[in-house]
Amino acid sequence: MFTASLHILLLSSILTTQETAAMVAGNVSGSVDPNGFCYCTVSYPDPTFPVDRVEQLEMLSVSLSTTVERELIKIQEFASKLSIHENRMQNLTFRVETMENDVVSYSELDFELLKLEIRQMESLTNKMKATVADSNGIIEQLSTELKNMTLAITKLEKFDKNNVLAIRREVVALKKRLERCQEIRNQTNPTQPPIVYGSCNHGLVSNISEPFVVQLNWRGFAYKAGAWGRDPAPVPPKKDLYWQAPLGDGRYMDYYRQYGSFDDLLLYKNPKDYQLGSGHLAQGSGMVMYKNNLYYNLRDSRNIRKVDINTNGIVLTKELPGAAFNNRFSYSGTPWQDIDLAVDESGLWAIYATEESTGNIVISKLNETTLSVEKTWVTGQYKPAASNAFIVCGVLYATKTITTRQEEIFYMYDTKTNQDTKISIPFKKVMEYLHGINYNPPDHKLYVYNDGYLITYDLSFYPKNTNS
Repeated sequence: MFTASLHILLLSSILTTQETAAMVAGNVSGSVDPNGFCYCTVSYPDPTFPVDRVEQLEMLSVSLSTTVERELIKIQEFASKLSIHENRMQNLTFRVETMENDVVSYSELDFELLKLEIRQMESLTNKMKATVADSNGIIEQLSTELKNMTLAITKLEKFDKNNVLAIRREVVALKKRLERCQEIRNQTNPTQPPIVYGSCNHGLVSNISEPFVVQLNWRGFAYKAGAWGRDPAPVPPKKDLYWQAPLGDGRYMDYYRQYGSFDDLLLYKNPKDYQLGSGHLAQGSGMVMYKNNLYYNLRDSRNIRKVDINTNGIVLTKELPGAAFNNRFSYSGTPWQDIDLAVDESGLWAIYATEESTGNIVISKLNETTLSVEKTWVTGQYKPAASNAFIVCGVLYATKTITTRQEEIFYMYDTKTNQDTKISIPFKKVMEYLHGINYNPPDHKLYVYNDGYLITYDLSFYPKNTNS
């Protein structure tokens, strides 16, 4: 009786427990053995707080964060490159448009430089396409523009090859006709002797020709400042000598190049490149080459340096007394050209300013061997108001900017009479700033470095003892 009651109580208790479990369990099954004991199998759901899943999520989050950080760094790098890319695209677009408009004459290297830059940009674009999702199509658009630009340059290059030589022949023929006309003029007017190149049997400068674009400097479009020219008296065995000296950052010159002929320069044949050591850099665009020596203003000083171009060895360094330097009295629009060296029919000159001259142009005749000052003249022209200057037969001519495409020779100082005069000889330019102007007596040309382009001008003169 007691045993049966106990079994009933246990069964009741188990059933009650089973009912309670059924309320919280997802699945309940049970059985009663021969002795009356109830066995239940209760399957509970997953734990209410899944710790293992949270740990997995945390690990996944760390992995994702690391991946995102890597991609963000990539995007930042490419954003920086894309900015440079965009600037180069603008430069390339401008240069191609200039070619298409046929504003200037171009040589084979100009096309090669353009194609090289485009290949570099295409490489960067392909890398970006492979690693960065192009959701807005910008990279694909850049790629398309580069392809179009490549096609345009190819067409222009073919056109150039077919026409430039013919145009150059026409120019040479026209020059010969002009020379014949000049000869006839001289014959009909025997009282005016013909002008002899390299001599001073003529009067003052009367006119200046249209600019003739030779080519872009050999280091590229980015080298806007610098100088170039022709040695007026190369020492044998050199028969001719052309040189270029681009400034790397608009201030210092570390490399210069020379060619043995004008044809070599045009065709980029047989160049000789020289590097100046870090403590021997030139400053500004005032350098000049004379009798196989390069003369320039040594950086951060008022010293003039003379270098033998045959060995690239230093010949002499000498201070120019009182000369202002480090951009104290440079030309307008042409920084760091405080000391401007020049050559005329009589030899080497220095154009500069001093504190004593209150910034007005000072002219000194230099001994080319010792670099000592032989004689000095102080003018009435404030140097920073001029854009550049050159000397012909002992007469200083200063230029100033009229517009971005027009310049003017507006001032002259004659060292023989110690007189200065305001004049007006306007002339055109290809780009905005004239960095280096070098006069060459044997051909009466100005060799001008115009924002990276090598330009020449022909000078015309009044007859001797006549200034108008």
